[in-house]
Amino acid sequence: MKPPTRPRRSGTPGSAPRPRNPTRSAALALVNAVLERHRSLEEALDSLPASEARDRAAAHRIAAAVLRRLGSLDAVLEPWLRRDPPPEVRNALRIGAAELLLLETPPHAAVASCVDLVPRPFAGLVNAVLRRVAEGGPEAVAELDGERLDTPGWLWTAWHKAYGPAVRAIAQAHRLPAPLDLSLKPGTPTPEGADMLPTGTARFPAGTRITEIPAFAEGSAWAQDAAAALPALLLGARPGMTVADLCAAPGGKTAQLAAAGAVVTAVERDAHRIGRLRENLSRLGLDASIVEADATAWAPGALFDAVLLDAPCSATGTIRRHPDVPHLKRPGDIPTLAALQAPLLAAAAKLLAPGGRLVFATCSLQPEEGEAQARAAFAAGLVAEPVRPEELPGLDAAITPEGWVRTRPDLWAERGGMDGFFIARFRRG
Repeated sequence: MKPPTRPRRSGTPGSAPRPRNPTRSAALALVNAVLERHRSLEEALDSLPASEARDRAAAHRIAAAVLRRLGSLDAVLEPWLRRDPPPEVRNALRIGAAELLLLETPPHAAVASCVDLVPRPFAGLVNAVLRRVAEGGPEAVAELDGERLDTPGWLWTAWHKAYGPAVRAIAQAHRLPAPLDLSLKPGTPTPEGADMLPTGTARFPAGTRITEIPAFAEGSAWAQDAAAALPALLLGARPGMTVADLCAAPGGKTAQLAAAGAVVTAVERDAHRIGRLRENLSRLGLDASIVEADATAWAPGALFDAVLLDAPCSATGTIRRHPDVPHLKRPGDIPTLAALQAPLLAAAAKLLAPGGRLVFATCSLQPEEGEAQARAAFAAGLVAEPVRPEELPGLDAAITPEGWVRTRPDLWAERGGMDGFFIARFRRG
């Protein structure tokens, strides 16, 4: 009888498998999912095998660093690659370079763990290239125009056209991890360690673990970027007011409205996202009627005092928190999404009682998904209700001459920035 053979690693004849670091293996799976299979980082994270929360968090941190600084990392690696390696090997090199240059991982740990990620025939290549990066990479990366390299050309062009020289500050903000922002139920004391922003958001440093904040654990707070909290704030919900929250999941704005005492109907067409909406409201102990429907075809049978429409969009305003967005979106997505937003806005206007208020918002930096939609809203019988500076303390720079709100990632830079949002407010005439 032949003695049992040791298992061989797939695709590496004659070699025994080497143990992989679970954090780096998960990081590689995340980067591969985004760059090779065009899946969202959030979806890829949910698909990872069960593991320790800290391992998952560390893997996400590494993958996010790669995605934020992909252009710069590739520029540093390129001189040491005479030919293109297979995608998984290139992504392992990107992970190693990110750990060496951005995350301050000790060189021996970064190199060894990435060598173990790749098939044995490529182990020598990865070892040699990452040792070169460890030696000369810091100086090389410092000489790069990182803002340009780390921003897809079509986005840079669009933002330069829309915002002029501020495009560089926007791109710089996207290269840094975002702080943790929480919205609080009315009456909740300021959480320990939080910086309270002028608009009422509790801000914690980037990397703060939300589950370790007592207010979150007690159901008195939820994660929501400071800019994302503005649309519901500007709606001005009051106790007893009837409000329709369209495209409501995952529920941050629904929670704001319900916490203010409004009678909220949350409309969402995606059954999976409705599950998240229910879970979030349940955790917070807040009530809302939840309707599974396409907002463009929904006929509730009664008009509302107010409607909030945070329309589906390209999400280019959320790149600080979702660094996969630049690698998943394409120029052709913008007109397609803008064409979906127009009928949603028209449908929202029809739900308003006479004199009712409507707030339209998108988490996009693209004018086609913001300013252009607001200009077209008047055809739906809406009347502009400009936002006043006193309603947004500290954000005068975000209020446009039309009375709309345009936040950008470079605003409040000294406080940690904010997502890019467009917000316009109207009344039904």
